[in-house]
Amino acid sequence: MTAKNAKKNSKAAEYRELSSSDLQLKLHSVREELLNLRIQQATGQVENPVRLRVLRRQVARLNTVAAEKTK
Repeated sequence: MTAKNAKKNSKAAEYRELSSSDLQLKLHSVREELLNLRIQQATGQVENPVRLRVLRRQVARLNTVAAEKTK
């Protein structure tokens, strides 16, 4: 396993340790940040466009962990 993959797995592992309510709060805050960045991108003010991709992946990870918890 490469260091990059280990880092991704550790993020998911950290999310798995959160309670369902904490997970939902984290998901809400990440989605809100993503929305703000999309608005900045539309107006041409985004400083770090890579952050959009990072946040999209973070939302996907959070959704995956939330789905695992509901099973």
